[in-house]
Amino acid sequence: MGVTEDLADALARDAIEAADELGDDRLVNELAEALGATSSTTQEAFMTSVRVRLAERRARRLLEQKRAAGRGGG
Repeated sequence: MGVTEDLADALARDAIEAADELGDDRLVNELAEALGATSSTTQEAFMTSVRVRLAERRARRLLEQKRAAGRGGG
C-alpha cells in the first residue's frame, strides 16, 4: 500500500476501536467528514478501510456462529 492507504487504514482501525469503546456510532462519519474537508483521497481510502474491516468482522462472526452450530453449540 501507499502512504495514503497505510495512514487511512491505521486511522480506520483506531476509529473502529474507539467507536466500539465509546459506543459512538457517529465517530467514523465525523472523522470521514473531517478528512474530506482537506483530502477527499484520504477520506475515500479511510472509508474503504472502514467498510472492509467491518465487513470482515461481520463475516467472521457469521463463520463462528456456523462453526458453533455445527459443533452443536448454537
